[in-house]
Amino acid sequence: MRRMRGFTLIELMVTLTILAVLASVALPLSQVAATRSREEELRRALWQIRLAIDAYKVASDDGKIQKSLDESGYPPDLAALVDGVKDIKDPTGKKIYFLRRVPRDPFCDCPSKTNAQTWGLRSYASPPDSPAEGRDVYDVYSTADGTGLNGLPYRDW
Repeated sequence: MRRMRGFTLIELMVTLTILAVLASVALPLSQVAATRSREEELRRALWQIRLAIDAYKVASDDGKIQKSLDESGYPPDLAALVDGVKDIKDPTGKKIYFLRRVPRDPFCDCPSKTNAQTWGLRSYASPPDSPAEGRDVYDVYSTADGTGLNGLPYRDW
């Protein structure tokens, strides 16, 4: 008698069950990896903008940027970091640039906003516990409502 070769229905069902269990384990891990990647982008963007704001302040304190007595020395907006400001100590009138472009907040799902509009701005005059916009940009923060994998709200990074 000749025997048929192939898989039985039971063998196929067991194989599919094992694959389904493996897929259900892998899906949450891939979601965590995607979140971790976006959080790293946020961390990098905040670092770049804050470094540029600090460089602007140093240039202002060194007298390279013209400011009035009632100004803090921080940039008036994020665009000033990209557009550059005239170096008043340079006789040729060169500009000082602090950023090539303003990074976008990776957690802002708002395609109609510009990169600079995706960030919350804190002026030098506003208190740290309730940041508010003002005449200058002392700091930036994410406007995302979520909480990071580290347990801190994105606004507090």
